[in-house]
Amino acid sequence: MSNYMAIATVTATLQQILQPAVSQAVAGASFGFSRPTSDGSPKTPQVNVFLYQVTPNAAYRNRHLPGRRSDGTLVRRPQAALDLHYLFTFHGDDTNLEPQRLLGAVVTALENQSTLTPDDINSATSPTSKFPFLQHSGLDQQIERVKFTPTALSIEEFSKLWSAFFQVEYSLSVAYHASVVLMESDVTPQEALPVEASNVYVTPFRWPQIDRVVSQTGAADPITSSSTLQIQGKQLRGVDTVVLMEGGEIVPTAISDAQLTVPVPANVHAGLKALQVAHRVPMGNPQTPHRGFESNVVAFVLHPSIVNVSAATSPDSTPTTKITNITLQLAPNIGVGQRAIVVLNLPLANPPQAYASLPVVSAADSNQVIIPIENVPPGSYVVRVQIDGAESLLTMAGEQFNAPAVTVL
Repeated sequence: MSNYMAIATVTATLQQILQPAVSQAVAGASFGFSRPTSDGSPKTPQVNVFLYQVTPNAAYRNRHLPGRRSDGTLVRRPQAALDLHYLFTFHGDDTNLEPQRLLGAVVTALENQSTLTPDDINSATSPTSKFPFLQHSGLDQQIERVKFTPTALSIEEFSKLWSAFFQVEYSLSVAYHASVVLMESDVTPQEALPVEASNVYVTPFRWPQIDRVVSQTGAADPITSSSTLQIQGKQLRGVDTVVLMEGGEIVPTAISDAQLTVPVPANVHAGLKALQVAHRVPMGNPQTPHRGFESNVVAFVLHPSIVNVSAATSPDSTPTTKITNITLQLAPNIGVGQRAIVVLNLPLANPPQAYASLPVVSAADSNQVIIPIENVPPGSYVVRVQIDGAESLLTMAGEQFNAPAVTVL
């Protein structure tokens, strides 16, 4: 396949196949590859070949895709498929009709040989040629040969094309289209091992759908680390059913089409959580579970629980600012980067009295967190903690909240 030098090689080979016809038509006629300029037409007879546009080839532009696997590794070499658009301009003595003779020679030659052959390409780029630096372009090995066809441009299109050349007088010209140049990057794809055997599996479409996630003790009960989840919905049972939560797979303890029962995993942190039901499909020899159908994602709030709480005056306190360190033992653990806020309420105060700390960001995965809170008067307070917005629960004695509680001195 061709490399980045293929475009220049097409232009060089074009001169190789046209030079004999041009020289025969007008003695001493030469070739040029420059952009038409305002310097005027060359005084000597000349054919000027200018590549004015490059466009993607419609047939080949996506043929190499997909070029990479989902993990980014290369499957096949990237390939650019391009069409080249040339403008031939003809110069010479108009009194001797040299531009028209050169035009006729070029059109006749390209009609006679419209395809670039490997021999022409090798001759145009040989070590003794004018372009030896194009010797290793690989264009001669391209499976699809480059073909030239005339482009029918209207007067309006020609006017727009020539108007792009600032202050350049029109010269006798004709446009040609070269197709196709296939260029590949010099990279090596990672070849997979051959497939020993191919197996075909047919599985009826069965899309699980979750309606809601609740606690097994009651639909209105909050969910904590000790809760068992009930996942309610439709078509939840599969051949191999798992629940996806925080990057892990949980096997349900009870399965039916309308409901799954799942314990809250010990490694899941408090906060807003999401889960899915997934049906794995056994494939292979021996059979192993593969990704199959997955449900919609449903969120729920996992509330933290305070296992133990204590309060102590911080050594960082000053005469004007009293700092109390609230030490909380939590379930589940607080995760790295989670934000914790402690809230203290004096239950029998009238009017009510409440104090909240500034957020503390956890630096480690731990079942304990120490949260400083400022200027809390002495007293017995009920304690709540908020982990990423999920709040711990309080218990009641009669009509009063009474636990968990802490005494601030």
